[in-house]
Amino acid sequence: MYQPEDGKPLSNQPPSAATTGFPVSVNNNTSAAYSGATTSMYAPPSATITGFPVNFNSSTSTAYSGATTTDYAPPPSKPLVEWSTNLCNCCSNVEICCLTFWCPCITFGRIAEIIDKGSTSCGYSGTLYTLISLVLGCCCLYSCCYRSKMREQYGLKGNDCTDCMIHCCCETCALCQEYRELHNRGFNMVIGWHRNVEQQTRGIAMSTTAPAVVSGMYR
Repeated sequence: MYQPEDGKPLSNQPPSAATTGFPVSVNNNTSAAYSGATTSMYAPPSATITGFPVNFNSSTSTAYSGATTTDYAPPPSKPLVEWSTNLCNCCSNVEICCLTFWCPCITFGRIAEIIDKGSTSCGYSGTLYTLISLVLGCCCLYSCCYRSKMREQYGLKGNDCTDCMIHCCCETCALCQEYRELHNRGFNMVIGWHRNVEQQTRGIAMSTTAPAVVSGMYR
């Protein structure tokens, strides 16, 4: 406290400008300093003190805190594989070749059901294929989309442009190749997606079950 000449105590306030002759600015920081409060905030030196521009941002905070960041490289992509049969190798399965030549809607319906993993049935996809062929006459644009989806699922070589060209130039050969590819990968194209899943699940369950032990014969 400041003690005046008349001996009366004053409040805990800093001297005014009229008493000292100097301008006094009282704010929150000055009050905290007089009350003995301390702050734990750290402010970097300003440009007027150091002579260098200071930019205090999130990266500066990270540098002060000692945190480090590590950049991880993305995993390498799997290499593309070749088709199991050639495009013109239709005679390897004469039955499918004849079926696709006379009724391509059936071949496409079976292919679409396996590629869509059962979300669309063979009958639905085959009927839609037939309607597009009769009304618009460009069913190849619809079937080439499934060829592209098939390549993405199994990592086969090719691109969207070649898919469209193959189906536009030779729809029958393209469907036969896709049918053979799925067949060579273990699918029974006649029974559909759900029956294939049931057979695979049953085969896995039988392989994991221990065989029964037959006891010996006694007299």
